[in-house]
Amino acid sequence: MLKHIAQIFKVQNEFPKRIKHRHRIFWTPPDAEYIRNTIMNAGDPVEKWKDVEHWQRKLSNKYNAREFARMHHCNVARLYWKGRDPERIDFSALPPHYVIRPTIGHSCNKVFLMRGDLNLMDKQVYTKHAIFTILKEMVMNDPYQEILIEEFLRSEAGEYRIPDDYKIYVFNGEVAFIALINRFGRRTGQHNFYDETWSIIRKCHSGYPMAPYQPPPRCLNQMLRDARELSKAYEIFVRIDFYATDRGAVFGEFTPTPSLGYGFSKFGEQRLLSYWDLYCKGRI
Repeated sequence: MLKHIAQIFKVQNEFPKRIKHRHRIFWTPPDAEYIRNTIMNAGDPVEKWKDVEHWQRKLSNKYNAREFARMHHCNVARLYWKGRDPERIDFSALPPHYVIRPTIGHSCNKVFLMRGDLNLMDKQVYTKHAIFTILKEMVMNDPYQEILIEEFLRSEAGEYRIPDDYKIYVFNGEVAFIALINRFGRRTGQHNFYDETWSIIRKCHSGYPMAPYQPPPRCLNQMLRDARELSKAYEIFVRIDFYATDRGAVFGEFTPTPSLGYGFSKFGEQRLLSYWDLYCKGRI
């Protein structure tokens, strides 16, 4: 009995162990931030993208990620402005709806989904000076940080709202599952889990309360096609985020260490491990 319990505990902790190992390999070397923030372009040859060990670190920079997606003919949000100096942002030239996000970051930190002066992420009103002050402090605290100002993607129904996240866990082109998050704010929402045929599967992660079944997005086939292609190019396990919009599936970002491996259910861990061992065996 004790041996059986120990085996269950080992299986339940293997996925976070692998993710934390990857995180150490990726981010403890002294040149890690330099590699992450080596700015790339969609027209760069593949050899330039892959000219360092664990080159996937470049794709944790959100500008590089969108360029990599463009290189693979995926839709990305229109880019209005990119840079480190908020004083150069001409807010008067922006449309009424726009998104501000940092090139380095996670968990929607310092993300503004602006409808006029209202940030839908926290339901707070911001003056342009207040946004400028926040952005100025952000770039001062990180010499590599840049700011992206992008198109506010509309839903498939043409609405300006916090977009649903389609988070696809994929291994060398093979989809383990899709987590659909209906986000209500920066830290609140609900989710459910689907396989690639859009059948509900058991709960895979504990991040949010469970949502009821929702029909698949009209662009599901495009989303899966793009996720598979990007995954094969990425070469190792990765979570790839998409949005379902009125112009089809739009790429969001790559996440190589989702939740640092924490919060996954026993079922979720076992499913991820089985795909890892079958399709990415021996890879970091």
